[in-house]
Amino acid sequence: MEKGSIDTASNRIEVEAAPALGAASEGNEPSMHPTEAERSVNAPLFSPLYSSAAARLSACCHGGAKMAVLAYSLGKREINQYFSIKNAKLLSLVAVILLTVFHSVSRYYGGGDTCEWLLSSGRFLGESVWQPYGCMMHKYRSVEAKSCLRQKRVAFIGDSRIRQLFFSYVRIINSDVREDGNKHENIPFEDRSSSINVDFLWCAEVNNSLKERLIAWREDAKTKPDVIIMGAATWSIKLHSGSSESLQQYRSNLSAITHVLEELAEDSEIYWVLQDPVYEEMLSDNRKMITNQQIDLYNDAALGALNSSKRNGKARVKILSASREAAMETITESVDGLHLPESTRNVGAMVLMNSVCNKALKPMDGSCCSPLPPLSLLQKLSALAFLASAVGFAALHALGYDKRRKSKPPSDVESGEEKKPAAGGVAASLASPLLAVCKMGLIMAYFYLCDRADVFMKEHKFYTHSTFFIPLIYMFVLGIFYSENSKEAKLLNREQTDEWKGWMQLVILIYHISGASAFIPVYMHVRVLVAAYLFQTGYGHFSFFWLKGDFGLYRVCQVLFRLNFLVIVLCLVMDRPYQFYYFVPLVTFWFAVIYGTLAMWPQILQKTANGSGFWHLAVLLKLLGLLSVICVFAYSQGIFDSVFSVWPISTLFELQGSIHEWWFRWKLDRFVVIHGMLFAFAYLVLQKFQVLSEGKGEPLFSTRISNCLLFVSVVSFLTYSIWASSCRNKTECNELHPYISVVQILAFILIRNIPGYARSLYSSFFAWFGKISLELFICQYHIWLAADTKGILVLVPGNPMLNIIISTFIFVCVAHEISQITNELAQVVIPKEIGALLRRLLGVAGFLLAVLLLSTLEKGRR
Repeated sequence: MEKGSIDTASNRIEVEAAPALGAASEGNEPSMHPTEAERSVNAPLFSPLYSSAAARLSACCHGGAKMAVLAYSLGKREINQYFSIKNAKLLSLVAVILLTVFHSVSRYYGGGDTCEWLLSSGRFLGESVWQPYGCMMHKYRSVEAKSCLRQKRVAFIGDSRIRQLFFSYVRIINSDVREDGNKHENIPFEDRSSSINVDFLWCAEVNNSLKERLIAWREDAKTKPDVIIMGAATWSIKLHSGSSESLQQYRSNLSAITHVLEELAEDSEIYWVLQDPVYEEMLSDNRKMITNQQIDLYNDAALGALNSSKRNGKARVKILSASREAAMETITESVDGLHLPESTRNVGAMVLMNSVCNKALKPMDGSCCSPLPPLSLLQKLSALAFLASAVGFAALHALGYDKRRKSKPPSDVESGEEKKPAAGGVAASLASPLLAVCKMGLIMAYFYLCDRADVFMKEHKFYTHSTFFIPLIYMFVLGIFYSENSKEAKLLNREQTDEWKGWMQLVILIYHISGASAFIPVYMHVRVLVAAYLFQTGYGHFSFFWLKGDFGLYRVCQVLFRLNFLVIVLCLVMDRPYQFYYFVPLVTFWFAVIYGTLAMWPQILQKTANGSGFWHLAVLLKLLGLLSVICVFAYSQGIFDSVFSVWPISTLFELQGSIHEWWFRWKLDRFVVIHGMLFAFAYLVLQKFQVLSEGKGEPLFSTRISNCLLFVSVVSFLTYSIWASSCRNKTECNELHPYISVVQILAFILIRNIPGYARSLYSSFFAWFGKISLELFICQYHIWLAADTKGILVLVPGNPMLNIIISTFIFVCVAHEISQITNELAQVVIPKEIGALLRRLLGVAGFLLAVLLLSTLEKGRR
């Protein structure tokens, strides 16, 4: 290919000017052949991935080997006939239905809810993180505990083990509390700032003394605690040498206080703590009779007596056995064989705090024992809108208007090809968008079930190096294996940018699900990946405007619709603010900035500049002006706050009533978009003057310059990685990030593009994911992760590997379908005729204003 092939470059840049994260371009790309478009939906799920292997074998082999290649191709075609994108989506739909039925039935007939799961069972993630079965446990801080327990009384009654639990519970409220005082006496605790009283009452056995205390509370409402935690047995075993008579008396005494506990449970929360195991080898001689066999007998007696208080299938007295589950794994760390190590005691205390407080504070990462959020007005209106679209489509289907629609080839998300609406009148033209809205409604129902309804389980993330790096290695091996020749060898050609977005998105997904943000070197490298997406935003949009000069309203609306459609729907359905999906506001903002900078007078295009140094200087002056404005905002937070705190802008950029999150995200990558614009400008100027060699197999520059640049790039790339790996503090490293992230981005671009052979190849595996990277990034919030990214969605309990496989398969299929729906609706919602477009914009503006007003009113009521 010759140097400076401007026509080809123009077409390519127009395609690449699509928003970062995989949003399709505006339909200005070279047209796809109709038969190929018709096959796009039924194409193999990774159809590009297999062609390169067969092509390479065919080129190098003869005779029998070619027969083998032919057999391979025929076999692949037979497999692809059944394993297509369409069939994969149907399979995922069946999986969702079966899983929903399974979880619903198991909840209904199996009994139990997240409160019982929290109190009854769990496992350790690593050495110290407790994971309750099927739900997430919030780690309460002092301020949260004080808010929950304000003006409440909590009482712990029992022996030395309950005293340990008492101290662990009190330390959540005040970490300065120390274990002191007489061991066999009552211990009071009071937090005057919050009017909280937590008392430990020594009562080593279940006897008349305990019964009298409970009766006194029943008779005097003023002294009755709001929460009562009880437990005792080891002293009964010790004093009576584990006799059967003692066990029978224990059972009888518990039965005698059961009715009192039931009455107290009308207004108070009552917890009975099952006895933890002992480490018999460490027990002193005077405790040798306290065996695990005796512990089990006493626990069975307690369960038998207290379960008789069940009403409507639920016990009035709640049984805390999770601490026993934890102790079974850690009792060997006990110093005396009887009392638990501090980490295990803390598990029991935190379980109790979650059981008491989650229903009041509703922490997002505390799904155990949390009530379902009530539907907001906007959620109800959204459900009605989806229902109305379903009724409308059903009516059109019954009348036969959707039959004409079937002759129309489906929109192809991967090419972004624009389709003309099928003829057949208004009713027929409505069938296709109504069907798309119906599909979106079903998908949103799945989102709601995953992350708002109490149907599927959720678990905590837990980072280990293996959970991040092993999937990463597998991913890159798979991506490299599916490499093939690109259609062109231009720098940052379309296949390469799709590949770049694809592998970055997959890394980010692995980073999120593994909880790798806890490891600072990984965190800093992922920050570079986010910056690289914004770099592509600056590069792509600048290239498009510079080459095409299309500042028309139609293209702006296309870009904004494709970026924001999914997020706006999620804001309505999931009741989340726009800023919650932070990347879309960020990319939308920077697109508006790029558009405003280049569209303002004087509009300078490549054909305007025509090699003139004056106009090139004028472009640089525009970018310098933009840089100056960014610096003013970055170094004066007061100005930033005054601009983005004004309604209705504040409604878009606030998160939990503050724009701090928006300030942090904006400031972190404030320069990288300009870096992308400058790189695009430099590249296009060099291309115009035929400085670059972009033929297949040719190095980008002369051999000497290419080798020097490659050496500098590799050194720069490694230097940044070494620096990031040495980071010890996120705050300090984030301060330097805006200035140096471009170093690794540019180093990667040069390493990837200077060698001609590297520029001529791309990974079709990564490119496939790159085309739907926007949808993957947003959908992960609710249907792959859980609790608004705080945890992991569990569709298949008890088998983490199978769960990841199934949830990922459904997640990818949903993201691909949403991408197709977005492309299809974009052609309908955004007409090219300017009068119709302005009327649509006026309607959309009114709709968005109404949404902002309603959301503001809803926020005021909460």
